[in-house]
Amino acid sequence: MVVMAVLLQVVTVASGQDRWPDGSLMDAWFADTTHVDVSSLGTPYVLTEFGVVQDSTAVQTEAIQRVIDLAASRGGGVVVVPRGTFLSGALFFRPRTHLHLCEGARLKGSDRIAHFPVVDTRIEGETCRYFAALINADRVDGFTITGSGTIDGNGFHYWQEFWIRRQWNPQCTNKDAQRPRLVYISNSHDVTVQGVRLVNSPFWTNHLYRCSRVRFTDCHIFAPTEGVKAPSSDAIDLDVCTDVVVRGCYMNVNDDAVVLKGGKGTFADRDTTNGANERVLIEHCCYGRVHGCLTLGSESVYNRNVVLRRCTVSQADRVLWLKMRPDTPQHYEYVSVSELQGQCGSFLVVRPWTQFFKPQEREDMPLSRCNDITVSHVNMHCHCFFDVGKSDKYSLQRFRFEHLDIVDETHSFHPELIDGAVVQACEFR
Repeated sequence: MVVMAVLLQVVTVASGQDRWPDGSLMDAWFADTTHVDVSSLGTPYVLTEFGVVQDSTAVQTEAIQRVIDLAASRGGGVVVVPRGTFLSGALFFRPRTHLHLCEGARLKGSDRIAHFPVVDTRIEGETCRYFAALINADRVDGFTITGSGTIDGNGFHYWQEFWIRRQWNPQCTNKDAQRPRLVYISNSHDVTVQGVRLVNSPFWTNHLYRCSRVRFTDCHIFAPTEGVKAPSSDAIDLDVCTDVVVRGCYMNVNDDAVVLKGGKGTFADRDTTNGANERVLIEHCCYGRVHGCLTLGSESVYNRNVVLRRCTVSQADRVLWLKMRPDTPQHYEYVSVSELQGQCGSFLVVRPWTQFFKPQEREDMPLSRCNDITVSHVNMHCHCFFDVGKSDKYSLQRFRFEHLDIVDETHSFHPELIDGAVVQACEFR
């Protein structure tokens, strides 16, 4: 048994007032748990009232898109998927349009990549040409996806093809295997995804780029982690986003759960299409099998004020994973993980990430940094609590470990690897 205590002054939270890890006030918007009132969003456009039929075998992309466009032409409204299965390729939502899935509704993606056009988009930390998602919304402020129905990516054949490619070419990348994402929302503000089931994505499940004031509430996000696994089926990828809440969601995917992205490459900090993720709150979530509950990287430049709290972890490989790319200038700071319980493989992982990286010469290459990371009030059974490695490519500073009750099978805790580490009231056994 190891018990350590070191005291350091910390930022306190005034009664009724939440703060970010850097001490700044958390806007009241983050505490608002009000659900979207769908009846306030405009006229409902039920698919079956406009020529779309319940048919799990007929691809009806054009018919569904006509309903979206009709709603937009009339000033906006809610595109309603009624009970039944509706098969489609890429759909593009317009300003003032919304998506609602009734109980028993299933909007199912086509398993043919030909039904997903190549467009200007964002993928793996780069702005490029790639396949559209099943649900696309660009510059759609106030966009909502609501209801108790299901968006089903129908990913089985995409996953199967990916693993066949990997057998033939172990260096096969995600781009080499042509797969659509499930949901891609970009350049939009006041976005809500509420109550829906998002399952079986061929690739990333939810990808948001340059969005702000985003809420994921009470969603069920799933992709298989056994049998034919769903490769790179990240639950929620935040790519240059600010003011985000992920609350009350269940996540079980064959990759990371909530991932902070934002750019990659030796000159990523000079590319104006890249950027920071700031003010991200993840709370009251339940994690099944995931590679990482909260992952910063692998394509990430700057992240600040990120909070993961009050969650239950069941089968996560890792809880907090800080991926450090030797070819990218990265800065992660003011991250807090607190009030977690459950079990995991590794709790904290900080290691170089070199998958598909491409270093270039840069005389003024900044030293990457992780600083002011706090882990507190955690009760976990871990195979390895502390999987941290030093490197000449990054520095680790001012990590705090407070009020921890940890079963650590490998007795891995070595806070001396971090400059200015603080350990207070922790028990490891």
